Amino acid sequence: MLERDMTTEEHQPRTPRGLLIVMTGASGVGKGTLRERWLKDQDVFYSVSWTTRQARPGERQGLDYHFVSPEEFQQVAAQDGFLEHAEFAGNHYGTPRGPIEAALAGGQDVILEIEVKGAMQVRQHSREAVLVFIMPPSITELRRRLEGRATENPEQIERRLSRAHEEILEAHAFDYVVMNDDLDRAVTDMHAIQRAERARSERLSPQELRRIVES
Repeated sequence: MLERDMTTEEHQPRTPRGLLIVMTGASGVGKGTLRERWLKDQDVFYSVSWTTRQARPGERQGLDYHFVSPEEFQQVAAQDGFLEHAEFAGNHYGTPRGPIEAALAGGQDVILEIEVKGAMQVRQHSREAVLVFIMPPSITELRRRLEGRATENPEQIERRLSRAHEEILEAHAFDYVVMNDDLDRAVTDMHAIQRAERARSERLSPQELRRIVES
């Protein structure tokens, strides 16, 4: 009988790496509201993006965004401190790299809520990322939501709608598309995506499979 040459560590269950789930979609589609409902009572790491834009009414520093100066943003970007960063409507947005990698390595799911260009950058740098496109029911409804926010002038709204046309036509490049015409259903869809991704066979390591058959 052959003796197996295995260390004690190989018999120990290894903490599975966390999921990296990226939510994106056109401005005004309701990503923030959907994310808050979906993540309620979940132990996940929500990565707070950096931005050079001004805070909107009700937004909180460090919770909704880290609001920083253009100079501070560019300094971090020059040091490769962002997983992704992009310019949108004259402002810069970025996702800090270090905290995300630490959370994933510790087995914690990480959620990003970022612009479409940034989501595609994440896909280029991380094949493990799960990209979810949040779809509006129509451009007409998207216009109504943007106008209802009352945070931008008509010219800015038109620019966002023009950008939304382009982004929606690229939805096929994402792993999942969730229609946000009914919040409860959209939340259910996000939970289903999360469960499905956790059940992927490639997330089982050879060490974990050996531990199961030998236990």
